[in-house]
Amino acid sequence: MKHAPLVVKLGGALLDDAGKFPAVFDALARMHQLHAGGLVIVHGGGKAVDRQLDRLGLQTERREGIRITPPEVVEQVTAVLAGAMNTQLLGLLLSRGVSAVGLTLSDGHLSSAQKTTRFAFDAGRVGELTGGDGALVHHLLSGGFLPVLSSIAVCEAGGFLNVNADDAAAQLAGILRAQGLFLLTDVPGVKGADGCVIPELTADSAEALIAQGTVTGGMIAKVRGAVDAAERAGVPVVIASWADPAALEALASGAAIGTRVLPGTSNTQFAAAAAAGTAS
Repeated sequence: MKHAPLVVKLGGALLDDAGKFPAVFDALARMHQLHAGGLVIVHGGGKAVDRQLDRLGLQTERREGIRITPPEVVEQVTAVLAGAMNTQLLGLLLSRGVSAVGLTLSDGHLSSAQKTTRFAFDAGRVGELTGGDGALVHHLLSGGFLPVLSSIAVCEAGGFLNVNADDAAAQLAGILRAQGLFLLTDVPGVKGADGCVIPELTADSAEALIAQGTVTGGMIAKVRGAVDAAERAGVPVVIASWADPAALEALASGAAIGTRVLPGTSNTQFAAAAAAGTAS
């Protein structure tokens, strides 16, 4: 697609206190101005959710890189991610002259979602995206706006779903037929057994690292999300650190930073369906 956007997922310590890192948001604002297709930002906010649940005396656990989200806590997760966290990020971008717009994953039928069936255990109100229509986001981008999406969706019945932000960004890259996806976190990339960043990964080599125990914890979801995005959308996906703001603009130009996850195909049925607004 001409002037396809870049999808940027923000995570790690950056979201824990975003106001402490002004240079990062200066760089994101500049990237949005420079890239012809604009940016789409997706965010989570796990530590902020942890603090809110602790204040209320609610306990949750993480398993296989995701937060188990019982029905009694999903409203609090939604309030933090789609409310306070999303608005904080909007403020940081608006103060830099960026016309940022806050959205959830389900606004304007951007995505359809269901309670996940991907795990052998009951994850509660954890969702997965099953398709969508990128018309709203493309309309906003064409007007110069920067969509900022929390990782909250709703199911067909209207109930809240907590979607892993890495998974959400990966699926949106396919729905929007993005030019690329950047997963920006507090690590410089995927590290091998020697502790060095691996410059490139494929689906096979990523699964081998997981099987060997080299990739563990939350990085499993990140790596698999990157592989999923690369395969579905036919675009390269970069896992990199936000800690070097000067490198962010270079990323948009294709600089070799972090770990680049390569697609196995140039296009897929999902991406073709997403272009028609019927991805499933």
